[in-house]
Amino acid sequence: MSDTNYIKVFSGTFIYAQMIVNRLETVGINAIVKDESESARLAGFGSPIQGFQDIYISEEELIKAAPIIERAKSELEAKKNPE
Repeated sequence: MSDTNYIKVFSGTFIYAQMIVNRLETVGINAIVKDESESARLAGFGSPIQGFQDIYISEEELIKAAPIIERAKSELEAKKNPE
């Protein structure tokens, strides 16, 4: 098995993170989702930020994933700032 480096490509709410993960999965990219609040809850600690997640992908898949992530981020910004 080769060593793989993962990089963070998105941070945001659970709903937006899941939307991006689903889009990545449709093109065969398996993302890793890190949820600090859930990890803290499972360990018996609290977390001041609930439902905030980070998405990581393999550096090898970044070229394939970048357009998908950028498109999703643009859509999110458009929803936040409707004209």
